[in-house]
Amino acid sequence: MSDRTATPHGFGRFWTASTVTGLGAYATTVAIGVLVEVELGGTALDLGWVNAARWAPYLLVGLVAGVLADRVRRRPLLAGADLARAAVLGVVPLLAALGVLTLPVLTALVGAFGLASVVGDAAQQSFLPRLVGTAGLGRANTWLQQGDAAAQGVGPLVGGALAAAGAPLALLVGAVGHLVSAGLVLATPLHDPRPARAPRRAMLAELREGVRWVYRHPTLRPLALGTHVWFVANAAIGTVTVTYLLTVLDVGAFGLGTATAAAGAGTLLGTSAADRVGRRTGGPGTVVGGRLVEAAGVLLLVVLPQLPGPALLGVVVAQLLFGFGMGVEGPFEMSHRQAVTPDRLQGRTNATMRSLNRAAVIVGAPAGGALALATSPRVALVAAAAVIAVSSLALARSGFRHADELPAARPGKGLHQAG
Repeated sequence: MSDRTATPHGFGRFWTASTVTGLGAYATTVAIGVLVEVELGGTALDLGWVNAARWAPYLLVGLVAGVLADRVRRRPLLAGADLARAAVLGVVPLLAALGVLTLPVLTALVGAFGLASVVGDAAQQSFLPRLVGTAGLGRANTWLQQGDAAAQGVGPLVGGALAAAGAPLALLVGAVGHLVSAGLVLATPLHDPRPARAPRRAMLAELREGVRWVYRHPTLRPLALGTHVWFVANAAIGTVTVTYLLTVLDVGAFGLGTATAAAGAGTLLGTSAADRVGRRTGGPGTVVGGRLVEAAGVLLLVVLPQLPGPALLGVVVAQLLFGFGMGVEGPFEMSHRQAVTPDRLQGRTNATMRSLNRAAVIVGAPAGGALALATSPRVALVAAAAVIAVSSLALARSGFRHADELPAARPGKGLHQAG
């Protein structure tokens, strides 16, 4: 990695692209929830299946996307994925206007969006180390997460307001965000050479190498396993919270957007405090502590019906707490993963962890919806919060507690030299 690529100008464009994409993504998330449960008459389980379709491609082709990101230039790959996502989102309001948008059609479109996202995410997370170098990863990831938190603060409000007038139109915000992102990525100055031609190996061999790197590494292995469990619980929370807010607390579409925005504000506060918290607790402590705070935020949401005061105010406080925990843990988790991984394995490492995380969403989203239907949304939220808390305590006792002690990987170092 060359320091000459770590220009503020280049990172600024990449940061803007990421933030604009996030703005559209959060608006889209709110719009899809309202679209499924209000306009298309779906249930919590229906929303769970739609959410699962969004992440199913990660399970099916995620590891292959990681190999692709390590074999080709990453900038055109990332821009192409943005253009594909913009096209898919733009189809939804068109079909709605024609009166042919149904739950199965929406589920299929969300699956197509997820397929493009698999490729885009593999390229994006491998793009950053080339752009800022290993030494800049901590600060860059903090800025990226702060931008994402700001997008989470604004996007849901935009999505909620637009969804109140017509949910399909809100998806256009996401489409525009991806178009802008593609242009900015293509304009980002970056030394992005085509990877050197290595001796031809079967794709399966390259897949195995990436998986071995993650699940044999002393700190990545427990972090990956703990994060997979976290994604199961978080997917359940994301699915059930929409139903809980719309049907139990009855906050409406704008209230749903406000709640999601509050989580974004909490994330922004958390990322701003992450460095100070990390100096006191160490990087592993920020991850474990952040996840315990998230569990507390979910439990506060559950007890709101028993507390005095406006429901929406309590929702905002609970979501602020949940977002704060995510903001505290995020920068170290991502920076550690990128810093200990050599450049030639970045695509496969990120795709391996992300694909299994998204596979966990495929389990967690419908499972949360099913549990909410079988019992109640409150029971489902309590169960998910308990899973986060227990898995966080297990992570604290694992080899991940030594993550601060490991040196960053150097280019060319890994399980063995390429070839």
